[in-house]
Amino acid sequence: MKKTLLCLYLILIPVLLFSQPEEEKVLLTIGSHKVNLSEFEWIHQKNNTQNINNQSTTTEEYLDLYINFKLKVVEAESLGMDTLGTFKKELAGYREQLAKAYLTDIATIEILTQEAYNRLETEVNISHILVKLKNNPTPEDTLSAYEKAISIRTRIQLGESFESIARGTSDDPTAKTNGGNLGYFNAFQMVYPFENAAYKNDTGIVTMPVRTKYGYHILRINDKREAQGKVKVAHIMVAVPRGSDKKVIDSAKVKIFRIYKLLNNGESFTELAKKYSDDRGSARDGGELPWFGAGRMVPEFEKAAFSINENGDICEPVQTNFGWHIIKRIDKQDLESYNELKNQLKEKVYKSGRAIIAREAFVNKLKNEYNFYIDSAKLSDYYSLITPEVINSGRLQEKLSELSSILFSFADNKYNQSDFNRYILNSKSGIDPDFIEISVPGLFSEYISQELIKHEKQRLEINYPEFRYLMQEYHDGILLFEIMDKKVWTKAIEDTTGLKIFYETQKNKYLTTEQADATIYTLRDNSMLKKLNRMVRTRKQKKYTDKDFNVKFNHFPDTNNLTITHGIYKPEENYIIDQVKWNTGKREYVGSNGKTHLIVIHKIITPEPKPLIEIRGLVTADYQDFLEKKWLEDLKSKYPVSVNKKLLFLID
Repeated sequence: MKKTLLCLYLILIPVLLFSQPEEEKVLLTIGSHKVNLSEFEWIHQKNNTQNINNQSTTTEEYLDLYINFKLKVVEAESLGMDTLGTFKKELAGYREQLAKAYLTDIATIEILTQEAYNRLETEVNISHILVKLKNNPTPEDTLSAYEKAISIRTRIQLGESFESIARGTSDDPTAKTNGGNLGYFNAFQMVYPFENAAYKNDTGIVTMPVRTKYGYHILRINDKREAQGKVKVAHIMVAVPRGSDKKVIDSAKVKIFRIYKLLNNGESFTELAKKYSDDRGSARDGGELPWFGAGRMVPEFEKAAFSINENGDICEPVQTNFGWHIIKRIDKQDLESYNELKNQLKEKVYKSGRAIIAREAFVNKLKNEYNFYIDSAKLSDYYSLITPEVINSGRLQEKLSELSSILFSFADNKYNQSDFNRYILNSKSGIDPDFIEISVPGLFSEYISQELIKHEKQRLEINYPEFRYLMQEYHDGILLFEIMDKKVWTKAIEDTTGLKIFYETQKNKYLTTEQADATIYTLRDNSMLKKLNRMVRTRKQKKYTDKDFNVKFNHFPDTNNLTITHGIYKPEENYIIDQVKWNTGKREYVGSNGKTHLIVIHKIITPEPKPLIEIRGLVTADYQDFLEKKWLEDLKSKYPVSVNKKLLFLID
């Protein structure tokens, strides 16, 4: 609930990019709290363009709303709510999330997003052989794996079968059965370096070894085709467990074709799936599966599903390594447009390995902006000072302590070798004694990136006005929620005595609707209308009961000639009653659907207050509004408000 309300608040408070004013002009003072013209202008402009009710609000009207909002925030600050640990932690969490979008290169993100969409338009069929690497491999492990991958590729180049080599050498266990063929896939389904190799090489190419976090891959590009989109299907499966004997396999085939015959005879796919399918997870939903595209199902299943031409059609039984399937197409969807998918793809880019590329571009941009300088001679000190003997003897820290000169600088920051030394000693990877010339530059690059981004992160509010406004937004939004909950929402719920008093003073607002106490006599035989009218007119005098009317009008063979309905009716509750004017003692005929209805209005029940127990939610909401208005009056007395109205004309 808290996040929902905060989001609703954030819709009202805008995000607009404009430059830092040279001199801040104070538009509004609330107690000792000052609001600059630029802050209010930002808020007002956004609210003018994105009013959630599509209604225009004048500057003066919006200013009144804004003052009410700021009064509550100022009060929350005066109560110290912004000093609480929970508040600081929540705000820091929002800042951390918000900062991510500013600590990367936006232009690179846009390029990678467009690249991802372009790849979604094409599906690639790949076979691969994996030479696996363990986590944090040594340089020797890496070199050994690379050489093995090169030797495998050489065998393929000399004419050996890719499939047989994959079955015999690949560390991907699925290669034993599929010969290394991974089927079709597109963007985000493989790690980024693997995906790059697949899309950047032509059909038929066997690539050089490609390094990923899993090891080295040799890829063969088998095919490329236009994307098929996504399909939604249901299936009935007869499972065949791995290693089953011929009897089990033959029995499963007989069973699936019997089910297929039942379907062709018109029986319900949904009911047969529920009854016979061995995929119990989908069987309870009539065999229905989630939407899927290329690479999400085993190749045989995928091929059969996409080969069905029309919604509602079924395919002949198809065999996979799970057993037999009958597939029914429910719906098919082509690839959406770039604009439809852009935000979703951008989010995936941020979360995938692609983000590293944008981060590296951002670091290079920061280097240029902040005049990054490195003393290469001081970096070279590490290569002469650090030797395998120093590391293996445990004297690395001792030797590093000899280095303390300035190593690099940017902006107004200077970093000594001793700063980098601490980073080396605290690093998980450390320096490999056999590959010092690789380890040191790698750690140095990590350290530079860390410090540049840390510096930029600390200056986001200064460098990016929109970030500052957004953080103010979150700050005020969290405080607004907390103070409203304390002073209004929870208070109204818990203050049962106050609620009852409020109800008593306002109960005439919660009236029941006017109602009619009436009887409807419905007669099928119109020749008996006069007799019915006479009997109804004298009913009270002669003390006729409904039984007397039944004896008179519902004799054999027509026992449904007359029906009598007594009731208390609200307006628009009964079509027949609504046809007459409601007056006590009123009697009137109404015709409908070949029948005649005689309506008798016995009395009109005037509106009266509804009991509190029936309308507690509604009264509580009104009580919250009452408490908020009263509280605002108190706040305006506590924090005098002054407005520099001469500045309002500056706002568009």
